[in-house]
Amino acid sequence: MKIAIDGMGGDHAPGEIVKGCLEALKQISHEIYIIGDEQKIQNELNKYTYNKEKVAIVHTTEIITSEDQPVKSIRSKNDSSMVVGMNMVKNGEVDVFISAGNTGALMAGALFILGRIPGIDRPALASVYPNPAMKKACLLVDAGANAECKVNNLVEFAIMGSIYCEKVLNIENPRVGLVNIGTEDEKGTKTVKDAYKIMKKTDLNFIGNVEARELQNNICDVIVCDGFVGNVILKLSEGVALTFVQLLKNKISESFLAKAGALIMYKKLKELKTDLDYSEYGGAPILGVKGAIVKIHGNSESNAVKNAILKAIPYVENNVVSIIHDEVVKYHELEQKEDSDE
Repeated sequence: MKIAIDGMGGDHAPGEIVKGCLEALKQISHEIYIIGDEQKIQNELNKYTYNKEKVAIVHTTEIITSEDQPVKSIRSKNDSSMVVGMNMVKNGEVDVFISAGNTGALMAGALFILGRIPGIDRPALASVYPNPAMKKACLLVDAGANAECKVNNLVEFAIMGSIYCEKVLNIENPRVGLVNIGTEDEKGTKTVKDAYKIMKKTDLNFIGNVEARELQNNICDVIVCDGFVGNVILKLSEGVALTFVQLLKNKISESFLAKAGALIMYKKLKELKTDLDYSEYGGAPILGVKGAIVKIHGNSESNAVKNAILKAIPYVENNVVSIIHDEVVKYHELEQKEDSDE
């Protein structure tokens, strides 16, 4: 397998990108292509000992920054690390492209360069959502790509998320929940209520409406919502986790006994920090486009880069893109049959 990564994307590029690639390389035998300024990337590589046969640099002269306008930058910066990387996926030169760069530009590039899977109205950003209580993770779709959605978008998100959960996160027959302000059938907007009715008719393991307060309690494996709600859920959860860790640190520092207790519990506290750390769970795939594209957080450090690479492997090996295509075709055939029966 050939894995391409944006060497110039993110706050800590190329240093942490290169470090993460080499950490991943210790666990895999696949080839990694780091795309970007050759001299800067090589300077970082020179700091380490690694298998030079497994790492290649693809030189580019342009960078899409976080301040760039997404669509304009994709169209005008043809020699940027992001555009070159997605074209490599399109042309079959690599199997997956990973980037910590401008999210809007990555989404626009995935649409313009790779195109949508036939039958998919809107691709979605699928973010892994940690579930510390169960020491596992679930998947939130959409995490911010589509602020407003139609009924069929939510159904497609559910189908794509279920496939990714099963094939990449190894969750058998994943439970799908639709985010709502209550669990009752009649709750929510017309869009959500209509999506509920359709999901009940599919062969998804649909458990119904779920409330945000239950998401940390293993209520479902696939969390379905529009991108506005999804992004708020992610950022609020991340903020609460960071605040909890800081409050815990403050309490520990208040007395000698607390510090002694923390020392005794050091191993468990370290495990808790790991359970709450989003970087442990890999990147967020853009589901619904004709190629494997993975987004990682803009401030990602080497651990997040490494885990994104490791999670990208089953994404490709298990043919997630092809399976999404087949399942969406089946869904639309069912939809057409029901319309004709009426």
